[in-house]
Amino acid sequence: MTKIIWMSDPHFQNAGTIDGLNPRTRLKSAITYLNAHHADADFAVMSGDLVGDDIEGDYSAIADYLAQARVPLYPILGNNDERRGFRKHLTLPPDAMKTFVQYAVETPTQRFLFLDTHKRGSAAGQFCEERQAWLRAELENSAEKAVYIFMHHPPLSLGLPPQDEIKLDEAGAFLDLISEYENVSHLFMGHVHRPTTGTVRGIPFATLGALSFQAPAPR
Repeated sequence: MTKIIWMSDPHFQNAGTIDGLNPRTRLKSAITYLNAHHADADFAVMSGDLVGDDIEGDYSAIADYLAQARVPLYPILGNNDERRGFRKHLTLPPDAMKTFVQYAVETPTQRFLFLDTHKRGSAAGQFCEERQAWLRAELENSAEKAVYIFMHHPPLSLGLPPQDEIKLDEAGAFLDLISEYENVSHLFMGHVHRPTTGTVRGIPFATLGALSFQAPAPR
């Protein structure tokens, strides 16, 4: 059994606060808790929106925090992220895509796929033909293993109007693609800053509360 620690949306800033919260204190507390109670995990995932507005300074600083984790930690891109700074400061597997930040992690019976849904200049997500082709190739190569997909932008509406307006643009095409493969076992998504669960096209999914601020409940 693979043990994974999943975190999302730290919106890290190397100075200042966000919504009155200190993102450095919150991230440090999460890493400290991980090390104290879950150092036996196989790996951890940070599902997007790692940084704030100071791209260079925030990535440089958050890299130091993430390096303190006692388990491998795999980051993925969110809408607040930026590919150049992400690649410069964060550790990625050597076989990650060169154009987009997508990669796979494998165990004897499972395959974990980490997707790049960043859309430059937008809070919504994008999953273009090149990224779809990579995902299809990975799924074709994973026929005998259960596949778990981590991504930032949900490919469906969740009944949360502000977040639903900035979901994945190519939601239908994405769901059509993964629905072709019966071994896709779960979708894990960030972005909405609230915990939700359900199924889409028969595939279980979950979102997660953020390490930073939480989204308000729907009215």
